[in-house]
Amino acid sequence: MAEEQETEVVAPGDAFIESLMDTDLYSMGAYFSDRNPELIDELIDRSVAIEERGLVGFSEEEGIELEEAFKTLLTGLAVRYYKSVTG
Repeated sequence: MAEEQETEVVAPGDAFIESLMDTDLYSMGAYFSDRNPELIDELIDRSVAIEERGLVGFSEEEGIELEEAFKTLLTGLAVRYYKSVTG
């Protein structure tokens, strides 16, 4: 007798959301959010400021290295991505 395999029915939207969770950006956002929940709002505010003022302008005005500004921007984007996927 052939064994019947159970198949899980996944709604198309669920599969899409799952695919969004399988990215480095999602993982980065999840990691930061889990480790530093008290810093999320500040990080998002700073990343939005970087978007508005530009990397060079922000780093010069804040007196920080360009690479630090970029890392802040990228981490902020990752956290926003993570939050948008998880609701």
